[in-house]
Amino acid sequence: MGAHVTVEVVSPATRFRAQTRVPGDKSIAHRALILGALAVGDTELGGMPDGEDVRATAECLRKLGCELDASGPIWRLRGSGLQAWRSPDGALDCKNSGTTMRILTGALAGGRVSGTLIGDASLRRRPMERVVEPLRRMGARITATDGKPPLTIEGTPLSGFNHDLPRASAQVKTALLLAGLHASGPTTVREPYPTRDHTERLLTAMGARVTRADGAIRIDPAGEPLRPLHLSVPGDLSSAAFFFAAAALRPGWTATVSGLGLNPSRTAVLDILREMGAEVEVRLEGDASIEPRGRVTVQGNGLRAVTLDPAQVAKAIDEIPVLLVVASQAEGVTRVAGASELRLKESDRLATMSEGLRRLGVPVEETGDGIAVTGPTALQQGRVGSAGDHRVAMALAVAALVADGPVSIDDATVASISYPAFYQDLGAAALGGS
Repeated sequence: MGAHVTVEVVSPATRFRAQTRVPGDKSIAHRALILGALAVGDTELGGMPDGEDVRATAECLRKLGCELDASGPIWRLRGSGLQAWRSPDGALDCKNSGTTMRILTGALAGGRVSGTLIGDASLRRRPMERVVEPLRRMGARITATDGKPPLTIEGTPLSGFNHDLPRASAQVKTALLLAGLHASGPTTVREPYPTRDHTERLLTAMGARVTRADGAIRIDPAGEPLRPLHLSVPGDLSSAAFFFAAAALRPGWTATVSGLGLNPSRTAVLDILREMGAEVEVRLEGDASIEPRGRVTVQGNGLRAVTLDPAQVAKAIDEIPVLLVVASQAEGVTRVAGASELRLKESDRLATMSEGLRRLGVPVEETGDGIAVTGPTALQQGRVGSAGDHRVAMALAVAALVADGPVSIDDATVASISYPAFYQDLGAAALGGS
């Protein structure tokens, strides 16, 4: 399988046996870079993913005056604190990365510099009001275009605020915590459902005063500069999920991924696969001082439908597209509710996955905030589109493994946003496939 073509053709597999590692966790990498730039001292980061999203964050930080060497296996960043950031020459291009845009907006809001955040056509369609409005309540000066990018931020003193978020979002939570780090007075964030807690773990490790109580996260203004980070980023569970989902599709298919991040706020996908009937084995390994890591093996063993509630969806938001593929091979109707967040990603993932699965012959019923998939279905060969969404492209490639003939995926190269070698690694595991 080629990684740098517009259309990827994925052939059905007769066996699937993966034993691999995956790129470093994108969520952790974005946060570690930005927090390292806010710290004072030399941050060293190993295991960094080489996808386009994280490179976009790195380039934005360089334009803000941060010294960053990403040429070797260890990325080195010399931080001098927010006060040392400078207004960039030209716009800060976040490319396709909503994480970069939302988190940098929070970091920039309480500084002394001004900047405009732009992105590609997909990012320009994504709503930013849900991060802009709560930041404005803290005193931030942010200009949007009908609630969407580009965003222009004029750094200004901020006041602490108690935020009660209507929708669970780890990116919005992170933006508000970073703004609160440089505000006068404490800031609290309360979510309807818990989301990934990488930001809280990293901030705590760097000396910030972060507390959790009664479902709220509180950050007090920084009394001392953040300490630099020395971290090896674990493998991205969201990337590994595509191999685990593939293994679950047929009895006897297996996938083992080592060096994998096993933060409890991210492992819901493993619980869901287990609930659907797959065999899942988890073994913790190495230092878990900031982020736990380990080895996971998934083996297919017959599948049954499940019903996912909003809390489960919030914890497995990035894995829902490929879990819908698994649902197509499960006995019964799998129902997903409270997933309106998926309509606000790189594409409307409820719509694009519905369209892709229907083209392969899967009965799908889409609702305003959810989806129902009936299985098991014999998938048909055909042509599908990614809508410029890396997780949709990768999920449909997994579906192709159990189709009755080749599946062509349009705009397949978007997988490089998070996993440049995905198609080669999937092909190596599909020993009887292409």
